Amino acid sequence: METFENFTYELDGNLYINLTSKCTNDCTFCVRNEKSEYFGHKLWLSREPSAEDVLRRIPEDISRYKEYVFCGFGEPTLKLAQLLAIGKELKRRGATVRLNTNGQGSLIWKRDISEELAKAVDKINVSLNDADAQSYVTLCRPSFGEQAFTALQDFAKKCAAQGICVWFSVVDIIGEKKIEECRKIAERCGVALRVRKYIG
Repeated sequence: METFENFTYELDGNLYINLTSKCTNDCTFCVRNEKSEYFGHKLWLSREPSAEDVLRRIPEDISRYKEYVFCGFGEPTLKLAQLLAIGKELKRRGATVRLNTNGQGSLIWKRDISEELAKAVDKINVSLNDADAQSYVTLCRPSFGEQAFTALQDFAKKCAAQGICVWFSVVDIIGEKKIEECRKIAERCGVALRVRKYIG
């Protein structure tokens, strides 16, 4: 498999930050199962970047991008120290910073990381993906098993309580009934639900 040093990539007016190729999920629908690239961007990393590696690729004119988004082929919170350092510096420069995550960050680090994240990100998109723990395990194959589904809800709730703009996302192919169940989960956690169209 060919690997690259694409630590950042542009998409839809945003700059995406690719910190790792590792993930605690092995989702059945993940694009990386079938392709080595995403919208033309080759995202398998030959090495994981330092915060300095990424910051060197940030433009002087911070307003060049709408948002700076932690999202690549892996789970960004696995590289928490780098995420926090980059996010804090971007916010200091006036950027809007978003994290796309599976919501298992606190589970990974065995502590509540929401207060730390509040200093580094403005928005968090947590991939809820399904409406119950068993279905989530079947779909996402998390290394943490069923507890991942409970943990991501607790993570979202605590991040929202820190003042971060948080929402759950699901893909429309799960069907209306499950989407409604997911909407109820989001309401219980005090966050919004966004339904994304499936990209084949």
